[in-house]
Amino acid sequence: MITENNKVVLAFSGGLDTTFCAIYLKKELGLEVHALTINTGGFSEEEVQKIEAHAKALGVASFKCIDAKDDYYRDVIKYLIFGNILKNNTYPLSVSAERMVQAIATANYAKEIGAWAVAHGSTGAGNDQVRFDMVFHIISPEVKIITPIRDLKLSREKEIEYLKQNNVQMNFEKAAYSINKGIWGTSVGGRETLTSNSSLPESAYPTPLTKTESEDLVLQFEQGELKGVNDEVFSNPVDAILRLQELASPYAIGRDIHVGDTIIGIKGRVGFEAAAPLIIIKAHHLLEKHTLTKWQLYWKDQMSAWYGNWLHEGQYFDPTMRDIEAFLRSTQQFVSGKVFVKMFPYRFELTGIESTHDLMSAKFGSYGEMNKTWSGDDVKGFTKIFGNQTGIYFQVNNLNVAHSE
Repeated sequence: MITENNKVVLAFSGGLDTTFCAIYLKKELGLEVHALTINTGGFSEEEVQKIEAHAKALGVASFKCIDAKDDYYRDVIKYLIFGNILKNNTYPLSVSAERMVQAIATANYAKEIGAWAVAHGSTGAGNDQVRFDMVFHIISPEVKIITPIRDLKLSREKEIEYLKQNNVQMNFEKAAYSINKGIWGTSVGGRETLTSNSSLPESAYPTPLTKTESEDLVLQFEQGELKGVNDEVFSNPVDAILRLQELASPYAIGRDIHVGDTIIGIKGRVGFEAAAPLIIIKAHHLLEKHTLTKWQLYWKDQMSAWYGNWLHEGQYFDPTMRDIEAFLRSTQQFVSGKVFVKMFPYRFELTGIESTHDLMSAKFGSYGEMNKTWSGDDVKGFTKIFGNQTGIYFQVNNLNVAHSE
């Protein structure tokens, strides 16, 4: 491999795939490996230190960790909340969303240190390979992309065998599951998710159930952003999300298996746990149902579904995404108030909201009970006009009411 320099930036999580890459890039390709961990909320300071020690034990030339939580929230998560985005009504885009932030940070760091290449541990059968590659092609097309796992078509068993041959010390039993943790949820992949009829065992989920007594929560939103959890007020929504995760994760809330269409055209399954994201999205959506109009909600649903799907497929840089983000920001002007939540083992309930912007205000009437701003005659006239064109259609075409094939 002849290059101007032999520097390669490896997007490094410390898991099985990136551990293999670190050894392979150095030993087999003779490259100077610069390991880069992008913390999107999945690692504590202690865990970062362990990842750094692991990287250095593998013989990397350097290690750096970039804290990208604030960037991740500002550029991505905020809009996932504004859009109440759950892929296939299930998955909060826990991994696909953060990959954009990680890929951008990796490309920028490669430019910073003058690296000839970037590397990632994606396989040839998943979405991440497209997400990483696409970002690199767009913002640093001059940089070589190296993907050992994909190019060698390796199974996890083959990776483990190679690492054992190279005397790498790590928990290979734990490596049986592919776990990606971030502030917006943790994905879990393993042999069970490769089939259509198996569920993940309790032991596969990183966060065990430790609380069994129910607990009440109060979430405070300001213009669509989470700013308060119970009596705590946060200037930075990232801190509010982390606090909510701390309170909710012991209930094992937000576990599920997502089934969806991959970018590469096959169906895929992935397990996940996302206590805070699921509660936030559902709470935010309830508040919106009280504070937005019918057509605001309708158009948000259409645009948000498209936005979430396009982000999932790695198309973060499509200018249409910025257009939709502007629309989503506009809809949040009056999405402020409290949402009341009750947590139980494995589930939660939304019990109600309080907001000065509540369009259900009794000042204008109570549904099914009484009205205060219109009369019965108003409704009679409105109904006649509202159905007028449909009535004309039936009469002109001599149709009866009965449905016919």
